[in-house]
Amino acid sequence: MSAAQERRTLLERRTVVLAVGAAGAAAALTACGGSDGSGGAESVEQPGSGGAGGAVLAKTADIPEGGGVVFTAQKVVVTQPSAGEFKAFSATCTHQGCAVKDVVDNVITCPCHNSTFDAATGSPTGGPATQPLPTREISVAGDSITLA
Repeated sequence: MSAAQERRTLLERRTVVLAVGAAGAAAALTACGGSDGSGGAESVEQPGSGGAGGAVLAKTADIPEGGGVVFTAQKVVVTQPSAGEFKAFSATCTHQGCAVKDVVDNVITCPCHNSTFDAATGSPTGGPATQPLPTREISVAGDSITLA
């Protein structure tokens, strides 16, 4: 093979490697993008509250026992780990900042990389996240849950 042919082959290989790398990087960035909260029935946008303290997030009956609801506008997830016990955490995953998606069987799940968190403590239970979800202050008065 001549020197010119060797250079051309090397350039073609580099082009293929760069193209594959670029495609992989694009896929990774897409997977790391934030969730808009529209993917699950457990994500709820509450109009008019805009994350301000004192705004009613939900009625206690709206939060299923052993589950929870993600309030995308307020970036908070409210859970009910056991009957009458309500907890709230940041809805932003501590791994790479994606929005958590849902709460099922006392597990909060982030759809980006499948990190999971305990619905009672916010502690990571699986996936790449190693830090707990920060707690958020809520008040339960009667049947109303408000963001403090």
